This record gives sequence, C-alpha cells and structure tokens, in this order.
Amino acid sequence: QVTLVESGGGLVQTGGSLRLSCAASGRTFSGVYMSWFRQRPGKERENVAAINWSGSNTYYADSVKGRFTISRDNAKNTVTLQMNSLKPEDTAVYFCAAKPGYNGGSYLRRTYDYDYWGQGTQVTVSS
Repeated sequence: QVTLVESGGGLVQTGGSLRLSCAASGRTFSGVYMSWFRQRPGKERENVAAINWSGSNTYYADSVKGRFTISRDNAKNTVTLQMNSLKPEDTAVYFCAAKPGYNGGSYLRRTYDYDYWGQGTQVTVSS
C-alpha cells in the first residue's frame, strides 16, 4: 500500500513558476516508479512526466518538455514537479501516481499503468 499526498498548487500568472511536491508513505519508495498527471477541465487525465525508481530516467509529454522538470528524493520519499514558463493551458488538477515494482525502461503514460493515486492539487494559470 502506498499513500500519496500532493502539495504546492495555487494561482500563478502566465510565465510564472510553481513547484509541486508529492509525499509518499507506506512502503520502500526507492522501488516505486512515479508520475505526475493532470486533468484539465472537460479533458481526460493525461501524463505530464514520469521518473524511474532511481531517478536516472525521466520522461515528459511534448506539451511540457523544456518547461517542467520531475525529480525525486528517495531519502525523503518525495517526488517533485518543477513547473516553469506556465501557460493558461497548464491549468488543471495535478495528481501524482505510483507504480511499485516496475524497473523497466519504458515511459508509462496511461492511467491504468498506475496502482496508487494522490488526491490532486489545483494549479491555475491566469492570462
């Protein structure tokens, strides 16, 4: 069992930055593949970034590449999403998700790839 709690959302102007954090508890975090998803109003949930268990591999959706950075601290059981150059279309509820036990090299971007989810944090980018 993995419990995930996101924080760091809020309201920011276009071009601004936000840093989202996801705190994990319940099992050895270093063996868990992690992702950030978002759900924009009226849209399906989509993956924006993922990171393997060691942090050596990161993956990004084309829409955020070059602007968002995912990282993890296994000693603190946290995964972070640094979001820069934010745009109004980044407005969404952001979720972190976990898949324990996966150590492959693929970019897992589908919601059904993941076993555990946080409750989400709202990010609003004003124009």
